[in-house]
Amino acid sequence: MLTALARLAVHRARTVLVVSLLAFLGLAGYGAGGLAELDLSRWNSPGTESVRAGEVLREEFGTGNPNVALLVTARDGDVDSAATRRAANQLQREVEKVPNVTDTTSYWQADSPALRDSDGRRGLLLVRLEGSATDTRDQLAELSPRLTRTAAGDAVDVRVGGQEEISRQVGEQARTDFLRAELFALPAITLLLILLYRRTVAALLTVAVGLLAVIGTLAGLRAIAQFTEVSTFAANLALVLGLGLGVDYSLFVISRYREERAGGHAQQEAVARATVAAGRTVLFSGVTVAASLSALLVFPFFFLRSFAYAGALVVLTALTGAVILLPAALSRWGDKVERRSPVRHSGLWHRTALGAMRRPVLSGIGVLAILLLAGAPLLGLRFGLPDERTLPEGASSRTTSEIIHRTFPAEPTDTVHLVLRGAAPEPKAVASYAAELSRIPGTFQVDAPTGSYREGQRTGAPGQSGLTSPDGRVRIALVPTQQAMYGNVPSFVDHIRTTESPTPSVLVGGYPAETTDFRATLLDRLPLAAGIVLGATYLLLFAMTGSILLPLKATILNLLSLSVMFGCLVWVFQDGHLSGLLGFTATGSIEPSIPVLMFCVAYGLSMDYEVFLLARIKEEYDRTGSTRPAVAEGIRRTAPLITAAAGILALSFLSYASGGVLFLKELGIGTALTILVDATLIRVVLLPVTMRLAGRANWWAPGPLRRLHDRLRKSSALPPESGREDFTPPSSRELSTRR
Repeated sequence: MLTALARLAVHRARTVLVVSLLAFLGLAGYGAGGLAELDLSRWNSPGTESVRAGEVLREEFGTGNPNVALLVTARDGDVDSAATRRAANQLQREVEKVPNVTDTTSYWQADSPALRDSDGRRGLLLVRLEGSATDTRDQLAELSPRLTRTAAGDAVDVRVGGQEEISRQVGEQARTDFLRAELFALPAITLLLILLYRRTVAALLTVAVGLLAVIGTLAGLRAIAQFTEVSTFAANLALVLGLGLGVDYSLFVISRYREERAGGHAQQEAVARATVAAGRTVLFSGVTVAASLSALLVFPFFFLRSFAYAGALVVLTALTGAVILLPAALSRWGDKVERRSPVRHSGLWHRTALGAMRRPVLSGIGVLAILLLAGAPLLGLRFGLPDERTLPEGASSRTTSEIIHRTFPAEPTDTVHLVLRGAAPEPKAVASYAAELSRIPGTFQVDAPTGSYREGQRTGAPGQSGLTSPDGRVRIALVPTQQAMYGNVPSFVDHIRTTESPTPSVLVGGYPAETTDFRATLLDRLPLAAGIVLGATYLLLFAMTGSILLPLKATILNLLSLSVMFGCLVWVFQDGHLSGLLGFTATGSIEPSIPVLMFCVAYGLSMDYEVFLLARIKEEYDRTGSTRPAVAEGIRRTAPLITAAAGILALSFLSYASGGVLFLKELGIGTALTILVDATLIRVVLLPVTMRLAGRANWWAPGPLRRLHDRLRKSSALPPESGREDFTPPSSRELSTRR
């Protein structure tokens, strides 16, 4: 395949370039509107108990979780004054006229203490806005400013908050971060490439491949969005990964082309040889990255699945640019890129590798100690739920939530809903069950058809309406305290679920139950996802090297570099170190889907550099038959490129370090750190050390597997050296005759 592409690049360069330009313009036009068609998501897991409870609440009770909270503050007096009550009731009537508003509850309607703050100056109006996450947040974009202005000049001030408003502003901030990252990353990467190549044309060709990957991925995501939900956050990954991989692959192709030219090969021959040699490496690399991200498909959440779509599209478009567009451009303008190597083959890397291999035990233990120390905070990892602190300080919905958390004793927007299934129970049994629920630590109030309960005692009439369906079914609303929602929420929900009920079964729903079920499903599928990542990359490395041991060592080394990333995640983002410098508020825990996403992204990128380095070491070993010089020479030629590529890729991820969305900041900083550690300590020290200690065992495989590998690699040999300016790339049959 690569030989055919080489022939195409040499003999049909103009056609390839014209078609590529037209394709780029078409993809840019189609992908430009892609962001508007991507979706926002909620923290729920299809088919779980909490989702079924939500469906029953909607269908049988005509209600559900309140997802918008209006914080009403009295300008004079308190919430019980006549002027405040009149303004609040007027606001509620206005909200009830809004399309898709299916349910409203307020302090002035229900007279519930959970809806009144401690000093009596603030009350809550809770709103249920029906529709998909994207629909409700689009509607809130128009509704929120209008509701905030409603009380101007009136007796009250109004602030808009709640889960949907927080999520809407997170989505808007993510789009802003995308544009900011694009404006920062593209010029910075272009400048670095000009300095690296010392040739403007080479830098522009490399950037063109990166842009093709980004634009092609956005267009592909828009096409996929016509058939299934795609998260808007996938575009953020497409930007940094597209630029990064496009630059990585182009660096290796151009570097190999310059190397072939320096070896005396004619321009067209050098293009063909570079396409086959470097193309094989970037092909393995791309498949490795795609395999790592494809593991996200095992999760039933379109939020995570969307990153798998983005990863596959980025790899496909970056590979297309590197092995089709770039060789064609080199066939036309190769003389403008070949004067200097993009990275000098510095003796530093050669000396470092030889020094590490001369003292393998001492070097290995020293670096291993550094990595284990950096990864030690991982032992304190705590999973938690996302909240308003995902947004930067000053965001209106975050400020609203902080006021509610600070001044209200309860968290009514996080009410837990219990739907009693089976025959309608006796009122006495319902009362006893509600009283028992109210004794659960972390419960502020329980509302049942028989009344409201606190700490096992009935305190009055129900604080909420609609607790009985038209056919006599019963639901109970449990309002948690602020402390419960900042504590161990899964344990709190499990306590509710294990409390004996008066009916054969109970469906427990609401936001706390939804996030608990989301976390449980995520952790249940995690071993399968990790197995896919580790297994797929092991098989791919075997296909490249023919070794049983090298893929195993690569897996261990990659996990070491990832431990540094997770150690950083805990030390910085969970525990709050450097929070002032980086501009975020630590939550004391990590939302569980983020480490999963970071694992798949960072593991694939770490293995990306493993492929680049092992491919060159394998090539040198096949030529010399000696491991130690092959490792040193492979590192001498490849490590400077890997370091440069890693620096540029890390820079693209770091473009989110100044962003406003916490999890994008975590992804950007954590992945950048992993890339840099992997390209230096892992590849330059630990890899040569482990290969030195293993010796000839590096290349061992059982007879049947060795013969299988020999058959797999026949078609990957380099073209024979011809030295002719009118070189025609050889056929596959010709290549297969050369080992």
